[in-house]
Amino acid sequence: MTEVNIIAVLLPIVAAMLVFQTNPYHALIIRGILGAIAALLYAVLGAGDVGLTEALMGSLLATMLYAVAVRSSFVMRLGILTEENLEPMIENVRSIMNKHYMRVELVPFRDRQDLDQALMTKEIHATCVRDSENYNTVVRIPRLYEILQNELAFPLAQLTYKGEKS
Repeated sequence: MTEVNIIAVLLPIVAAMLVFQTNPYHALIIRGILGAIAALLYAVLGAGDVGLTEALMGSLLATMLYAVAVRSSFVMRLGILTEENLEPMIENVRSIMNKHYMRVELVPFRDRQDLDQALMTKEIHATCVRDSENYNTVVRIPRLYEILQNELAFPLAQLTYKGEKS
């Protein structure tokens, strides 16, 4: 088997790995490898200009742009009131979101009215406030609500969905 055939066989194998990857960060790495293999194949077949373009644009630039997009899209913005101690609940939510490759960004507000307004204007994805004994969490994103509904094991948590129906 020649080198060209070996490289050509690697291309669909790596592409299949990319399609079935569930971790977005691993998919980025595999996408970079796929671009490098394609660039190598183009160069070996005599299309050096196409190979160089694929290496620069497909492997490097596209992977970097995807990395920025993935990093910024996997954030749950959680609105909280500044004077409340929500640390046990927040740690529970963080551990759940970490399993789904997401991070939790806390957005503090001074009063309940500003917090509710931020949820309605889509500045934040969810709110968490403490009412007497319970931690009331309101979520406006359907997928985030499903994740929290299925995995939230905090005994004093009350979860509510307040968003558009999909």
